[in-house]
Amino acid sequence: MTDILGRDADAVHRALDNAGDEVEVSVSRQTAEWLASLIDARSRGQRVVVTHGHAEVTPAEAAALLGVSRPQIRKFMDEGKLGFRMVGAHHRIPMASIDAFRAWEREQMKTGMEELSRLQNELGLFE
Repeated sequence: MTDILGRDADAVHRALDNAGDEVEVSVSRQTAEWLASLIDARSRGQRVVVTHGHAEVTPAEAAALLGVSRPQIRKFMDEGKLGFRMVGAHHRIPMASIDAFRAWEREQMKTGMEELSRLQNELGLFE
């Protein structure tokens, strides 16, 4: 995948070197799908964050990324749901920890929805 991304990055940069407001470029399907997901998110008004592999964020930044309050982030850290490290007196949360929290949260929602569906069927409340 790295070779494909490198090739696609080179193609995009070459296309951007040309003058004009629009560019035409040929990239792999994987890159096009990735770009489409970024564009879709931005068109829905969502924030898109691109970080380096070992990036860390502050609790306030983590709160913005997860759509919760900063005190809620502190609660997640205190409960061990969100990993962090101390830099002096400051908390730093690895992006990998945020990604893991999102995956855990998705699994919790999936389990809850399955249970709700089961209860609806059991009680005859389905449509």
